[in-house]
Amino acid sequence: MSDQPDLKAQVRDFWDAASCGESYAVGSGLKERLEAQARTRYELEPYILEFARFHEGAGKDVLEIGVGMGADHLEWARSNPCSLTGIDLTPRAVEFTRQRLALYSLTSDLREADTENLPFADNSFDMVYSFGVLHHSPDTSKAFQEVRRVLRPGGTARIMIYHKYSVVGYMLWVRYGLLTGKPFRDLDDIYAHHLESPGTKAYTIEETRGLCTGFSSAAIRSQVSFGDLLQGNVGKRHPSALVRIAKKIWPRWLIKRVFRNHGGMILIDVVK
Repeated sequence: MSDQPDLKAQVRDFWDAASCGESYAVGSGLKERLEAQARTRYELEPYILEFARFHEGAGKDVLEIGVGMGADHLEWARSNPCSLTGIDLTPRAVEFTRQRLALYSLTSDLREADTENLPFADNSFDMVYSFGVLHHSPDTSKAFQEVRRVLRPGGTARIMIYHKYSVVGYMLWVRYGLLTGKPFRDLDDIYAHHLESPGTKAYTIEETRGLCTGFSSAAIRSQVSFGDLLQGNVGKRHPSALVRIAKKIWPRWLIKRVFRNHGGMILIDVVK
């Protein structure tokens, strides 16, 4: 783990250059841009609403790890929690989220912080939410331990991490393994170098169960994502004629039916 501080700095720099989903923030003014980003987010990922169940934040102490541009954080703020706290590794995300909430006269305790070393006492929150963040942390296992530490007994955490054996992974293997003459290239290496920030990881269902050790219960399932379906701006990082053609002819109905257990996301609902 000697290179962990350097890797964490690389992750921070990557996301501080552009927050997740920022390419969907189009419009002339800040509010218009942020609303466009949120609208596109939930159109591409309608499963977020079912998974997060934002309304359950009412009257609870809620923590979001990795606020990004703040679309989900706004929904938690609207749920009328007893308290709302949000952290992100980057000042860019914290500022986006602060500005978004201010547009609706809502507030949160927003901080730059590291998920592997949460600046909160044990048993501080009733709910912890983190969508697509913990797999970017160099020590994802420690991040899960921190989630468990800050949850109160009986508290719930809803977490999304990437699924290793997924349609997204298979496509990346074709592009960066098979077509480069390296058919035996490991998926872990491909994810670390070609999927979002440096060192990004993806997990099997069994590995995910291991991450959830210590929780009293864990509901874990894969979810077909817009990445698997080649929707939105997917493929922007991997421009090629092949990607452009694939996006036009991709059999999305077939992917949803045949590869439903090979979705690019793992949705985790745990109780301490």
